[in-house]
Amino acid sequence: MSEAVGQGDPGRDPEAVSKFVEGFAAQLVEAGMQRMPARVFAALLASDSGALTSAELGEQLQVSPAAVSGAVRYLSQQHMVSREREPGSRRERYRVHSNQWYEALTNREAVIKRWEAALREGVASLGADTPAGCRMAETLAFFEFVDGEIAAMMERWRVRREELFG
Repeated sequence: MSEAVGQGDPGRDPEAVSKFVEGFAAQLVEAGMQRMPARVFAALLASDSGALTSAELGEQLQVSPAAVSGAVRYLSQQHMVSREREPGSRRERYRVHSNQWYEALTNREAVIKRWEAALREGVASLGADTPAGCRMAETLAFFEFVDGEIAAMMERWRVRREELFG
């Protein structure tokens, strides 16, 4: 069962879907994501099932299986997609999480915590009353603020998501 561009819905224009995938991928690239993972992510997001095989992604995006594999590896590490076996087959399907943005931001939260620890060490090493130490302390305060805001925002999102989507 193939779900290449436009095949999931007979009323859907394959060219319009492809244009969306490439346009959204370009926006993700502009925001810092690598090009191939951005294209794979956009294609998965635009599929009705939210899951495609490597062959389907390769066909849709006109890329090699190796390109798809590398992109999926990156997206898996970022907690944006997961791999699952097709029942009765050795083929894998790659699925975009319904809460992929939440997962990606939560993953970033762990990075911020590590930065905070490093900055605390920097303040202690440089001395809080030195110009460099003050700069480090201000940077640390910023990341502590951001960390708290992300946690509060994610809680508000959980409530809002439940209201909107059950």
